[in-house]
Amino acid sequence: MVLRRPQLVRALGQLSGFPEPDAASEQVMTPPDAAAEMLYEAVARGDLEGRTVLDLGSGTGLLAIGAALLRAREVIGVERDPVASRIARRNAERAGVVCEWVRSEVAQYGRPAETVLMNPPFGAQRKHADAPFWDRAFSLAERAVYAFSLAGSRTFIARQAVARDARIEATRPVRWELPATFPHHRKPRVPLSVDLWIVRTEKHPS
Repeated sequence: MVLRRPQLVRALGQLSGFPEPDAASEQVMTPPDAAAEMLYEAVARGDLEGRTVLDLGSGTGLLAIGAALLRAREVIGVERDPVASRIARRNAERAGVVCEWVRSEVAQYGRPAETVLMNPPFGAQRKHADAPFWDRAFSLAERAVYAFSLAGSRTFIARQAVARDARIEATRPVRWELPATFPHHRKPRVPLSVDLWIVRTEKHPS
C-alpha cells in the first residue's frame, strides 16, 4: 500500500538532520511538507513509482528516502559530505528502505536516471551555487527534473531549460520556513520565497 501524504510527512519528519550544518554549503533540511508535495507530484506524473531516481546533493537523505518509500524502483543519493552520507544511511535503515549512497561532487557524477530530485543550495552564501546542480540535472534526467529553488532564480532556470531543450511543466510557490540553523540566524523561523519546479527533459514522452 502506498503511503498516504500525512504518513509520508510524519516519516520524513522523524529523519535525523545535519548535526553541525555548514553555512557555506547551505546545509539545511528540506521541510517534510514541501518534500511530500514534490514527491507526490512525481508520483502523479508517472515519474517516481517503478522509476530510477537520482537525488543530487542528497544531504541526510530526505528526498531519496521519500522516493524509496513511494516505491521508486532504484534510488541513488549523491552527496560529497561524508558525515551527511553516514546519517543518510542510518536514516534509510530506520525508514526500512534501500537506497544507494554515492560520495561524489555533483558536478563529477555521471550516471543517468529517469527522474532527478534535488534541493540544491539556494545561493544565499555563494552566488550561483545551484548552477552545477542544474547542469547535472539536465544532463542526467532521462524523463524529468523536480527541484526547489528561490523565486529569484526563475529567469536563470528558465533560460537553462530553454538551452537544454527541456519543457517547463510547472513552477509554483511552496510553503517554506527556515528554522534558525546557523549562528548568523537571529529569528527562530524565516519564511522563504521558494518555488517547486517540474521540468520535462524527455524528448518523446511515452
